[in-house]
Amino acid sequence: MDWKEELLQVCRDVVFGEDMKKHTSFRIGGAAEAVASPADCREAAAVIGLCRRRGIPLNIIGNGSNLLVSDEGIEGVVMKLTSMCEVRIEGERIYAQSGILLSALANRAAEAGLSGLEFAAGIPGTLGGGIFMNAGAYGGELKDVILSVEYLDEDGELCTADKEELDLGYRHSMFSDRKCAVMSCMMQLKKGDSAQIRQTMAELSRRRREKQPLELPSAGSTFKRPEGYFAGKLIQDAGLSGFSIGGAQVSPKHAGFVVNTGGATAADVLALIAHVKKTVKEKFGVELEPEVRLIK
Repeated sequence: MDWKEELLQVCRDVVFGEDMKKHTSFRIGGAAEAVASPADCREAAAVIGLCRRRGIPLNIIGNGSNLLVSDEGIEGVVMKLTSMCEVRIEGERIYAQSGILLSALANRAAEAGLSGLEFAAGIPGTLGGGIFMNAGAYGGELKDVILSVEYLDEDGELCTADKEELDLGYRHSMFSDRKCAVMSCMMQLKKGDSAQIRQTMAELSRRRREKQPLELPSAGSTFKRPEGYFAGKLIQDAGLSGFSIGGAQVSPKHAGFVVNTGGATAADVLALIAHVKKTVKEKFGVELEPEVRLIK
C-alpha cells in the first residue's frame, strides 16, 4: 500500500499538496506533500508510527506562528496539532491539550478567575508550540506555570515529563532538538480577581499593538535576545530599520521583527536575516541568533 493511502487510514483529516502559506503567520512557503491534522493522541501516534516505519520525513507544527517554510515546500508529512484543544479546569490547575491557542487559554483562565497566564494573552501560537520554545512575554514564561507535559516520543510512545525534566530555559526546552509531539500540559495557577486579570491582559495587549507590527504577516520576534542586549535596538542602531530585500523588510515600527510586506519569499527572509546578522556583527561584535524556525 502507498504511504499516502495508509496515512488516510490512520488519520481522518489529511490534505495532499497543501500550500503552507495557509498554515504560517508569515504567509510564506511552498506546498507540503501532506498535512495531517490528528483529532486525538491515538491518531497522532499512528501518524508518527507510520512515518517512522516508512522512513517518511515528519514535521510537527502548531499554529505556524514561529515558522519559515522553504519556497520549495516540505517533503513528507506535516502533522498539525491544532485540532486537539480540550481544556479542563480543576481548582487552581488547568489541563489543556497542545492545540489550543495561548490567547484562548489565557481567556479561559481569566474566566475562571485564575492568574498566571496574563502574559500569554497576546502570543499568537499554540500551547504545544509555546512549550516547545518556552514562550514568554512581559516578564512571564510558560515554565512559571507548567507542572507536567504529556508527549509522544520519536517512536509514537506516550510519555510524561515533569517540570524539572523539561529543561525549560530562554526559548528552549527538551523538545528543541527532538522530533516529539507535545500532547497536553498540566499547569498550576493562582486564584485572582477576574476583572483585574482581564485589565492586565488588556494593558499588555495595548502595549503589544502599539509597539509591534501586528498589521503585517511575520513570525514574531525574528531573533533571540542576546545576553546583555536587545536585538531590536542593535538592529535599529545599525541603521537597518526599514531595510528590505524583496518583499521582506526589517519593520520600521519594531526592528526586531522581519515582516512580509507582500509577496515575500523564504529566500527573501533568509537573505535579510543573513544581512542583519552580518551588519550587527560588524558594527557591534554581537552574534544574533534567529528565533524563527526554518522547515523544509
